[in-house]
Formats: sequence, C-alpha cells, structure tokens
Amino acid sequence: MDISVVICVYTEERWDDIRAAVQSVRGQTRMPHELLLVVDYNPELHLRLKREYADAIVVENTHARGLSGGKNTGVATATGDVVAFLDDDAVADPGWLAAFEDALSAEPPGSAGTVVGVGGLTRPLWDAGSRPRWFPEEFDWTVGCTYRGLPAERKRIRNVMGGNAAFVREAVSGVGGFHSGIGRSVQGRKSLPLGCEETEFCIRLSQRRPGSIMMFEPKAIIGHRVPPARATFRYFRTRCYAEGLSKALVAQSVGAGDGLSSERAHVMKTLPLGVLRGVADTLRGDPAGLARAGAIIAGLAWTTWGYAVGAARLRLRGKRAGRSIDHER
Repeated sequence: MDISVVICVYTEERWDDIRAAVQSVRGQTRMPHELLLVVDYNPELHLRLKREYADAIVVENTHARGLSGGKNTGVATATGDVVAFLDDDAVADPGWLAAFEDALSAEPPGSAGTVVGVGGLTRPLWDAGSRPRWFPEEFDWTVGCTYRGLPAERKRIRNVMGGNAAFVREAVSGVGGFHSGIGRSVQGRKSLPLGCEETEFCIRLSQRRPGSIMMFEPKAIIGHRVPPARATFRYFRTRCYAEGLSKALVAQSVGAGDGLSSERAHVMKTLPLGVLRGVADTLRGDPAGLARAGAIIAGLAWTTWGYAVGAARLRLRGKRAGRSIDHER
C-alpha cells in the first residue's frame, strides 16, 4: 500500500522540531509514498518550508483554522491509499511506517471487520531529561503520549491518538473527515489546550461504517517532545480541564454511551490501581508516590469538572437555540 505522511505545522517557533520530524520520516525502513507538510495560516512558514523541502509537498491549510482543518487538507491533498499523521514536535522510529502497514494488512483476531485505522506507541521525550517524579503515567495523555491503561500488545481499541496514527484515506473522506470546533484551533493555542478531535472521528467512523476496526500497534513507535512548560502541575491541571470540555463535545456529537465508554473503564479500573500503586510506592520509601496518587485524584477531579462545565454550556446553548427557533415561528 502507498502511505502518505502528513505533518501539520503552524509556527516557526517549532522549526527545529519540524526538521527533526521530517528527518525521522526520511529515515524510515519503509519509505513513504509522499510527505506532506500542511501549514496552518502562516504564509511566512509556508514559504520557508517550500524553500527548505523542495522534495516534499508543502501546502497551506484550505479548511478551518486548527489541527482538524490541517488534517482534512492533508487527506484531501494526499494520493496514497493510507494517510499517516505525525505531530510536528515528534520523531518516528525507523520502523514506524512498516509497523503501520503490517497492522493495516493483518487479519484482526476474533473480529469480523476491516482495520481502517491504527494508532502507535508514543513515548514522552522530556526536555528536562526525565519524567517529573509527581507525574503519573496514567495521565501521559495530557502530554500527547501513550498512557498506562492501554494494551501492551496489538489489540482492538475504540480510538487512536491523532499524533501517531494511520488511516485508510478513503475511510476518512467518506465520513466527512475531522470535525472542527472540538480540538485545537488558533484560539485554543492561546488559551485552553483542547483535544479529542481524533476520538470523535474514530467513534463517528465506527458508527457510520459498522465493521470498521481501530487497532493499537505498539511497534509503531514515536517520541513526543515534552517542553518544561508542559511538565508543570499548572499545565497538567489545565489540560485535564480542557479535556473534560472536549469530552462533553464528543458526547454531544456521538452520544455519551460510545463517547465515554473507554473513559469509564479507565476511571473505574486504571485510576484506582494507580492511586493504590502510588500509596504502596510511598510505603516502600518513595515519597513521590503519594504525589502521583494525589495527581491522579486531582486530574480526575479537574477532568470531571471540565466535562460538567462543558455539558452545562451545551445544554444552555441548546435551550437558547430552541427559544430562538420558537421566536422565529
């Protein structure tokens, strides 16, 4: 299969990160069909990238501002059978694309259906050199990385993480692509670190195309840079709150049953075990274990609060829209 790699970019402040991401794609054991750099409303960066990477396809985002629009532009421009997405501040291991191809070609064990999407293993690359001792692995999703609770082997999952994923291109375009308004936009970059655009997309795809399967492939490995600003408790708390807001939008779009199924399992099983693990670590002489347990409790509380606020806002918006329709009548 032909695999098009899409890297969405938006700021020259990440120039070194972008170069590292491109270099990692060029170093694949299984070379891509094409490399696309999608620039989100930044003409200066667009021109600079066109000069730097004449062998790549450098295009401007022609859809709504933000990550979803950039991905939709990449899908519309790509010509490969498969579109693989890599974050602009990440680097892929040499076997990244080969692992995606293997997983997309494999017969899903015990499942009637077709694999249309694969997510890989994303490891944090801490700028400080090591993980903050208080930072629980159960919340690595707050920095865009694979978190404790996901499977350790190839397995069917509800949704993939968007910065390390591959989809059958026709399946993406066939259900309308990624929705804007859920994930990050220009405004979101300056305020809340929203997310969940890939969660909503994967659920919507499965609902509209029964038999569509998403897989987790731990051999599709990337490293994702975590700058010091994202290794603070302040960012951790803000990211959890923003995730709750985004989850409310997902639940509105695809229904709470599907939209919160994985989250319920994570809250009921993985997080309590994480708290117990942190307490046990403290009793064994690691005082940071108690901090990790506390961070899990705080992270859950802020995510829940964000969801409650987001759901309340959506209900209020719905009531206002209903009154507006009645008034027009």
